Amino acid sequence: MENSSQIRSEVKPEFQPFHISVSEETHPAIKMYDYHVWANGVIMDRLKELPQDIYQKEIQSGFSSVSKVLSHIYAVDYAWFDICSGKSMKEAMASTNQRREQVEAASMEEMKREFLDLSEKLKALLNSHEDIEKLIVVDNPYAGLLKTSISESVLHVVTHGSYHRGNIATMLRQMGHTSVMQDFGLYLYSK
Repeated sequence: MENSSQIRSEVKPEFQPFHISVSEETHPAIKMYDYHVWANGVIMDRLKELPQDIYQKEIQSGFSSVSKVLSHIYAVDYAWFDICSGKSMKEAMASTNQRREQVEAASMEEMKREFLDLSEKLKALLNSHEDIEKLIVVDNPYAGLLKTSISESVLHVVTHGSYHRGNIATMLRQMGHTSVMQDFGLYLYSK
């Protein structure tokens, strides 16, 4: 069994947490977003250790490849960034759909850069908001109107990413490879 100091020294991806300057205490949604950024980095670092063909290999699963799952996580993160920036969901989905093919065809390194760039944009956006509890209205074409806060939108991004990183872990096992621990508890130890 590994001890916690071994775990902490082994899990240091490029994706570093950020802290918002809204108050002296880090808002819980921001702490969870820090975790999301970290966990994306952990899974991408693991993917870089595996044979290159694993990333785009077609398999029978909920998604046809790991690259499609990762690009889906990115697309949803990007759409919610747009929504939190003031765009309508319809505009955010259109913008995301325009980039879909490019993102789906991206290499692992390109995706990592895309995620890093997006996390920095969201960091800047959240730092610019005086109140992340501010209510926004989202008009989802499939579910209707929703009054929610920016912080709840961030939590949606986090839980959505966690769910789909679990898909990636399952897909890796289906292809004969192990995944990597990426749970919130390990994130807390890695800080």
